Amino acid sequence: MSMKKYVALAGVAMLTLAGCAAPAADTAAPATSDLKICVYTHGDGGTFWSVAQKGAEQAAADLGVELDYQGANNDAAKQASTIEAGVAAGCDGIATSVPDAEALQGPMDAAKAAGIPTVTMNSGSSAFAKLGAFTHVGQDEVIAGQQAGLKFNAMGVKHVLCPIQEAGNVGLADRCAGLKQTFKGKAEEFNLDGGLADLTAATAKLQAALEADKTIDAIFALNADIAAKAAMPAAEAAGVSVKIGTVDMSPEALDAIEAGTMEFAIDQQQYAQGYMSVVLLYLNLTNGHELGGGQPVYTGPGFVTKDNVAKVKELVAAGSR
Repeated sequence: MSMKKYVALAGVAMLTLAGCAAPAADTAAPATSDLKICVYTHGDGGTFWSVAQKGAEQAAADLGVELDYQGANNDAAKQASTIEAGVAAGCDGIATSVPDAEALQGPMDAAKAAGIPTVTMNSGSSAFAKLGAFTHVGQDEVIAGQQAGLKFNAMGVKHVLCPIQEAGNVGLADRCAGLKQTFKGKAEEFNLDGGLADLTAATAKLQAALEADKTIDAIFALNADIAAKAAMPAAEAAGVSVKIGTVDMSPEALDAIEAGTMEFAIDQQQYAQGYMSVVLLYLNLTNGHELGGGQPVYTGPGFVTKDNVAKVKELVAAGSR
């Protein structure tokens, strides 16, 4: 695809990259409505993905481009077909999450063959180059797990359970792998496949695990709803005291951190993932930029603890965290 004419002021692009607010209406950049940027994720529209979508929508509004955002509700085949449809329907640039690189390889190859620039976001930091994307926007999941391991070391715990709620999601496996690299005690993966779809069943499985092995003194949840709505109730039902940390945030998880019943949440800053994916594609389409230097653009991990949870909750209420 030939490069489209650059019609926005360079200063607006720089302000966007710096995370500044959109300019006032009378000084806004000219609309570039001929550009269609597509963001196709495996998202379910829940607590996490609704914020990522808001970021993408805000970037599109700030830059004056058309946005097509679609989630696949953790269905890799549906996500692949959505990308294929987007290629055929005239997407100028495509951002996609990559829970299953093999499932998306064909559609991403088709985008490359059509000359459509792509970036990956959220999951896929180890697979973006093979998929033909010029960068990845998100959190390195191994690093996130490593940092969680260090947090648990500081707490003095000895046995961390790492429940994986979506079998085959490489990002979740990477988080547990990173935990094992730095945690000095025993880090154990636990099959909790389908846990988000049935939190009651997930609670029962975790409760049984805690009752069966009293040495488990911590849970590293890979999703905030699993942490607050399954791990915490499971520990209470089992009558045990465990340290709980999670990846990502939810209102319930933040309340628990504030109350001291949850230790931390790893914030990969999904609003920025959605926002920056659109910005990076826009700059590529309008000015030939391939930012990232062939490496991922990291949005995390950052930690939410009792020390900063009040400020984060304010930003969550505003819809940007």
